[in-house]
Amino acid sequence: MKISIITICFNSKAFIQDALDSFFSQDYHNKELVVIDGGSTDGTQSILGKYKNQFGYFVSEKDDGIYDALNKGIEKAKGEVIGILHSDDLFASSQVLSEVINAFSKDV
Repeated sequence: MKISIITICFNSKAFIQDALDSFFSQDYHNKELVVIDGGSTDGTQSILGKYKNQFGYFVSEKDDGIYDALNKGIEKAKGEVIGILHSDDLFASSQVLSEVINAFSKDV
């Protein structure tokens, strides 16, 4: 099962690297990161640019706010499970996505 994580950002240079590291350190491998940047001007784009080939989808353009950006990300996500990791957030451990997928995989 594929999980798509959506990260939206705008002028997040101070903390976007930590969010990216948190995603890439996850032990679950069938994942994609969808990044929607609102047209940052503070250096965020230079950090994101180093990872563009590792993103499932990336765009940097003006949007109409947080919910518009989230909807753009949901539209581009290819996973059966979709989650959100805000640009100033971290996963609690490197097993979070595995635990989420395990919960979705259990017979109910």
